Amino acid sequence: MSDRGDEEAPVGGGHTAFGKCLYDLLWVLCRTLGVSLLGFRSRFVEPLPKTGPLIVLSSHQTFLDPLLLGLATDRRLSSLARSSLYRFKPFAAVITALDAVPIDLDSSALKAMKVVIARLKRGAAVTIFPEGSRTDDGHLGEFKSGFALIAKRAAAPIVPVAIVGGFECWPRTRLLPRPGRIRLEFGEILTAEQVAAMSEQEIFAVCTQRIRDLDAKARVALGGHWIDSARRTRSRNSAR
Repeated sequence: MSDRGDEEAPVGGGHTAFGKCLYDLLWVLCRTLGVSLLGFRSRFVEPLPKTGPLIVLSSHQTFLDPLLLGLATDRRLSSLARSSLYRFKPFAAVITALDAVPIDLDSSALKAMKVVIARLKRGAAVTIFPEGSRTDDGHLGEFKSGFALIAKRAAAPIVPVAIVGGFECWPRTRLLPRPGRIRLEFGEILTAEQVAAMSEQEIFAVCTQRIRDLDAKARVALGGHWIDSARRTRSRNSAR
């Protein structure tokens, strides 16, 4: 499936009639379940641009994160998907319809970046998790700087996002998620003009600091007591 890992991969599958109907159906269903079971809440400092390239730069707590980000926004978001996921044709048809960005993990990082840049230049909104993988303990991990290069090459604005509570609902150690409370904090957008005027190092520093600040704000809004209690309960259970 390496042919899906290059920048000529199909773009915008979710804007077919099938993709639009599937997305709308799943959005309503998942939004209802998210609010009722996960206490899903989101807050925006400012509205997201309705058109044009956009990087949604988010902390990463759980498998649910791409879904949660999509439920919170009016924009259609493209998430990165391993090329191996396209081997099962029915599932490949679904994630293609939902505008997934195929990434070949066996190829170079530069090649993967080119795929994302190509999607952004076509005017898509793409989700990037700068930590690279889900958190191990519910706290922010180490950020990788590749998103800054992508933003510069694609002339794309960046909206930082912090997700809190997702780890308590679905940590790595659980097979299935459990009810809880999840909050998404969307920060101030770094505009395309600001991106163009800054170095990659400056973009990285500003965006990662904003995510840290949003993470702290989300924990206060969600209630640190609930998160600490959940973590203590998990620690007691693992000790048995």
